[in-house]
Amino acid sequence: MNSVKSVLIVGVGGQGTLLASRLLGSAMMDLGYDVKVSEVHGMSQRGGSVETYVRYGEKVYSPVIDPGEADIVLAFEQLEAARFLPFLKKGGVVVTNTQKIDPMPVVTGAAQYPQGLLEAIEGQGARLLALDALSLAEQAGSVKAVNVVLIGAMAKSLGTEKEIWLKTIEKTVPPKFVEMNKKAFTLGYEAGK
Repeated sequence: MNSVKSVLIVGVGGQGTLLASRLLGSAMMDLGYDVKVSEVHGMSQRGGSVETYVRYGEKVYSPVIDPGEADIVLAFEQLEAARFLPFLKKGGVVVTNTQKIDPMPVVTGAAQYPQGLLEAIEGQGARLLALDALSLAEQAGSVKAVNVVLIGAMAKSLGTEKEIWLKTIEKTVPPKFVEMNKKAFTLGYEAGK
């Protein structure tokens, strides 16, 4: 049977969702899977929502992930994790940063940031892996490495070998950022479960 895995990567513009999807796609191709990636840009330039679909398996026919089909929702921010929860399949995994980034209605005072999001996600039956990826990224040398920290945590939950990912980072990331990204990945991998 062709077992296809679906990963929905969601974040806010400028957080590196596209690099995360490239790393995931490349690592899965190196593992011999057929991979399809679809990038959906929201208002990415203005800090709006960005989502990327990555599907891999023996044979993948479409990159699109419908509601209830994602094995993993990888979220760079809590509110995005909650917003895309309907895409997660029953018993799926949500890997999320505990960081909160205020969306425009909160910034302008028209709304308040919802409380208790992580509890609500768990209440929906999702297996939740929430980590302070921002602190780990700072430890690695750059707040911009949150995406790679989260990819590390997700890689651990997939049960994949760390070395494959480190090689993928070497060939995907500009040389001057390789060591910092490898450190970020390793910190995320160690924080994963």
